[in-house]
Amino acid sequence: MTSKNKKILSSIKQKPYFNKDNFVLYNNNCLKILEQLPENSIDMIFADPPYFLSNGGFSVHAGKRVSVNKGKWDATNGLKKDFEFHIAWTKACHRVLKPGGTIWISGTYHSIYQCGFALQVNKFHILNDVAWFKPNASPNLSCRFFTASHETILWARKDKKAKHTFNYKEMVNWENNYEKKFKCKFTGKDEYQIILHEPGKQMRSVWAISTPTPPEKKFGKHPTQKPLELLRRIVVASTNKGDVVLDPFAGSSTTGIAAAMYGRKFIGIDTEKEYLEKSKKRFNDLKK
Repeated sequence: MTSKNKKILSSIKQKPYFNKDNFVLYNNNCLKILEQLPENSIDMIFADPPYFLSNGGFSVHAGKRVSVNKGKWDATNGLKKDFEFHIAWTKACHRVLKPGGTIWISGTYHSIYQCGFALQVNKFHILNDVAWFKPNASPNLSCRFFTASHETILWARKDKKAKHTFNYKEMVNWENNYEKKFKCKFTGKDEYQIILHEPGKQMRSVWAISTPTPPEKKFGKHPTQKPLELLRRIVVASTNKGDVVLDPFAGSSTTGIAAAMYGRKFIGIDTEKEYLEKSKKRFNDLKK
């Protein structure tokens, strides 16, 4: 562990759930850990907060009707309390980010507008909203709405006047070469990716990326797991080698896996031990 990471972690009284090679996990409410971190210490945050959709409804997965209930952590407490939650955790993130540090937040229409307003209340400067298009999205069960086939990802900087990291050249020349570089096969085709980003040209704010592939679910799946290709792109775009990346709702730590691949330090926080165990297995498998 580097001296920079030791200094950050020394401020946290709780023992890590897992700590190996600059990949650190904590089992707690994110607010409890964030309040102990030093101010201006984190380079980038990726957050996939609860969408508050576990209300007894149903969706479609692999052609089957399935419950949308993910757990108590995703149950709504009403509009007002849900918004207060988003205000609280984004405020805590604002404190720990460096002035030029950035935050990415992923969500659907159920939550992302509250998150966007919370960012503005807490004086973040929004840089982009990225549309993550899912070519293999599940169909609409009721056939009374358009098929939901994207999520919105907000990208914001802590201080409007500060300079943030954006690795422009890497994004211009970006290719979905994960299969070749990391020897992990994708099952889907990349024609949408080719249409929406031609290497050598500026990357647009619409990204075509399929949902997690079977190899990414080798140790089990988190109900809101993000594809590794999505986090690879985010990590490479907005951080440099040695930077500290934090995920306050880590789940099975796709953010951490992407960070580890590119030499970034990772701090992940989650309330569910089940998913932290999956995180450990994914990290150890990566290091084999």
